[in-house]
Amino acid sequence: MAAIVLNSPENASREDARAGKYLTFHLGAEEFGIRVLQVREIMGLQDITAVPNTPVYVKGVINLRGKVTPVLCLRSKFGMRPAETTPASCIIVVQVESRGAAVLTGLLVDAVSDVLSIVPGDIEDIPDFGSGKATPHLLGMAKVKGKVKILLDIDQVLKTEERAEPGESPQEHDA
Repeated sequence: MAAIVLNSPENASREDARAGKYLTFHLGAEEFGIRVLQVREIMGLQDITAVPNTPVYVKGVINLRGKVTPVLCLRSKFGMRPAETTPASCIIVVQVESRGAAVLTGLLVDAVSDVLSIVPGDIEDIPDFGSGKATPHLLGMAKVKGKVKILLDIDQVLKTEERAEPGESPQEHDA
């Protein structure tokens, strides 16, 4: 009979790869984290130019130091109910890889929380939600100060293949 080794080098290397510094932010009551190395800037809200016939989660574009940059609403991307913006609402500008090139994208979030150093022992794998849906956009769940932070693979979140069709509405979830 084969033994199952939970602390194998493969599991440890995966945990080690997920450890590091994360910028945490709120969407409703939930707190998410993205790797600090992918964050280029955090800015207050500014005028966003709407672009017709784009997916519902695309808020539009902004002029970021002379470069037109798309802004996505993560609430809509995740199928959450839209919320009114507040003074704490902001845009996190991230750099992701798209078709082999570095691309800047703004993410509209409810509020930025903190920068945390997350160690391997604080990260757990994604639980089986029983829905049969893949969750490649989730890196893991971090346990920090008695709370759970959802760690995102922002490259996977923003993959163009996963974008909704124009006019498609998100599921109505409370958050």
